[in-house]
Amino acid sequence: MPTQLVDQDTFLRQLDALFKQSVEHGTVWLTHKRLKYDLVNAPDVPEYANEYPCLLRASNGKDIKFETRIEPGQLPRFHAAYGSLLKASMTTLRKRDKKREKQKAEELLKKKKRLTNPIPIEGPKRGNNRKKRQRRMKAAAKQENMRKKVEEREEAKKAQRA
Repeated sequence: MPTQLVDQDTFLRQLDALFKQSVEHGTVWLTHKRLKYDLVNAPDVPEYANEYPCLLRASNGKDIKFETRIEPGQLPRFHAAYGSLLKASMTTLRKRDKKREKQKAEELLKKKKRLTNPIPIEGPKRGNNRKKRQRRMKAAAKQENMRKKVEEREEAKKAQRA
């Protein structure tokens, strides 16, 4: 479905209806964009070309898509109405679960600590505790492989950042 261009009051009414529709489930996508003048194709460019109009789009990601254009002089009035609508409509947002995030961070720290602590390989090669020594050797080899993978991932991340 193509995006329909509506005036500012209609945009706010439709946006309010879209928020009410998505209270139980659903997503509302909002896009703000600054329009630039194309000097080649637009002969009616105003003299104050350093002030640009804004384009606001709203969608539910599926079938409802609409947008409005706001001129620079109308921006403060529109933002006042738009801001109050957003504050009133976003009351159903979920709070972050900081306890779960903290627990995941602690588990990650324990994993890293386990990778740095070497597994002692002790005991006889034959006789009693032979299986125990073999299990430890296998665990040490696995730990070394994991350590190498972690180092490779960290190097790849550093290379991406640079």
